Amino acid sequence: MASEEIIRSPDTLRKNRIPPGQELTIKFPILHYGSVPSINVSRWTFTISGLVEPQRKLTYDEFQKLPRIKVFSDIHCVTRWSKLDNLWEGVSTKVIKDLTRILPEARFVIVHAAPDFTTNLTLDDFFADDVLFTFKHDNESLTPEHGYPMRLVVPRLYFWKSAKWVTGVEFTAKDRPGFWEGRGYHNHGDPWLEERYS
Repeated sequence: MASEEIIRSPDTLRKNRIPPGQELTIKFPILHYGSVPSINVSRWTFTISGLVEPQRKLTYDEFQKLPRIKVFSDIHCVTRWSKLDNLWEGVSTKVIKDLTRILPEARFVIVHAAPDFTTNLTLDDFFADDVLFTFKHDNESLTPEHGYPMRLVVPRLYFWKSAKWVTGVEFTAKDRPGFWEGRGYHNHGDPWLEERYS
């Protein structure tokens, strides 16, 4: 059951909510590399791997039953559009800590997504209060183009870090650039610092 409390992403409290070099849009543009994968939720699994004990694998139904949160946030794409006032519903990344023990040497998270996408985050960025695995945007279920059945949302970083079609997370001791980071995008991606490209 969804929580009634809404977590407000800190950037929504800024006097000026549009980062440098960005333009406001009321649309929700669709951007991704390649085609939209066809995902059968009856066979979808979410894997927690790497420096954890034990490693876990959850079905879609099991993930749906985890505690829910709602997050109100802005989003900023590296292609220079920003969309304000988004409401997300899903599972806080902090729930991972209740599902397994993360080993002390873990420093980074590699997010895995269909078909072969990855993106990298520090533990601090991944476990921020406003970061979640989401099923809904503005009270509507995600469409396949926007990441159905589940996407990650990391409001305080450029939107490529908010991977669509997520299938798992891997905890690592060393950083490992993901799909876009290995193709010239900035390793961190803070829109307020214009960390667009490496």
